[in-house]
Amino acid sequence: MRRLNLKALFASAAVAASLAAAPVRAADAPVSEILNVSYDISRELYAKLNTLYKDERAAKGLPALEVKQSHGGSSKQARSILEGLAADVVTFNQVPDVQVLADKGFVAADWAKKFPNDASPYYSLPAFLVRKGNPKGIKSWDDLVRADVQVVFPNPKTSGNARYTYLAAYAYALESSGGNADKAKDFVGKLLANVPVFDTGGRAATTTFVERGTGDVLVTFEAEVRGIQQEFGADRFDAVVPPVSLLADFPVAVVDKVADRRGSRAEASAYLNFLYTKSAQDVLAQNYNRVRDPEVVAKYKAQFPDVRLLTIDSLGGWAAVNKAHFAEGALLDQVFVAK
Repeated sequence: MRRLNLKALFASAAVAASLAAAPVRAADAPVSEILNVSYDISRELYAKLNTLYKDERAAKGLPALEVKQSHGGSSKQARSILEGLAADVVTFNQVPDVQVLADKGFVAADWAKKFPNDASPYYSLPAFLVRKGNPKGIKSWDDLVRADVQVVFPNPKTSGNARYTYLAAYAYALESSGGNADKAKDFVGKLLANVPVFDTGGRAATTTFVERGTGDVLVTFEAEVRGIQQEFGADRFDAVVPPVSLLADFPVAVVDKVADRRGSRAEASAYLNFLYTKSAQDVLAQNYNRVRDPEVVAKYKAQFPDVRLLTIDSLGGWAAVNKAHFAEGALLDQVFVAK
């Protein structure tokens, strides 16, 4: 069951503390573990990937390497690294959470050029999970602002997942209104007003919708929508992929400040390169993430509906989006106040 696991959370905190306190290794001492700090709903995904990575290293006769995991709201995770969480690598769900680490000298300034596809080995998009039979007839973003619909997604101030939901709704409304920013602002204000509770991360929002029975629709990444439906039963939930959504790149980076101190750069880089291999791309696609490898894309084409993807660039890029929407007093604060 996809319940919040307090033991796992405490274990992740203990791992982070032990790595943060670990002395710099001797130049000839092998690295036996690295820490991957990731977004909230990727816990099970990376557990599968890490098992595959361990097996592949063993098959090649490489030294054992344990990849520890830490999961939480992407923006909160970035702040934790700035405050001392000793991540060797990050696998986040939005570019700004890597960029803030670059701006503070934790990650290379040109981090997006260190790995293919602007350092994004896979991607997703906001999609909808509804109760079986879709009793409210929810098909598109317009349905989410109806007065009779309760929408569940986490707080855009703490969750990259939620920021994509908010921005997808804004971009959709902006395009639908012919570029009318006032109408787009009104649209996202109505959307936020339909959210009964703002959890801090995607997994908590899933719990609110699935286990507590709150709301008519959960908005989260397509991979999570499909995973929930598979785990909890197609007899309980339907997946709805809207005809228009927003491209959500999932950026990765080596945390240079930590990797150089721990001497783990080679292991950290090898792990992130592994995510681009055909075997890892296959696991990613099995778990409903949209991938980059052409052969794997073709193999899983049937499970991914066609969708027209708007982009962050269509809104001016992340720097402009952060200033216009997420800075103090910007549009998100304005519509939260209005709510």
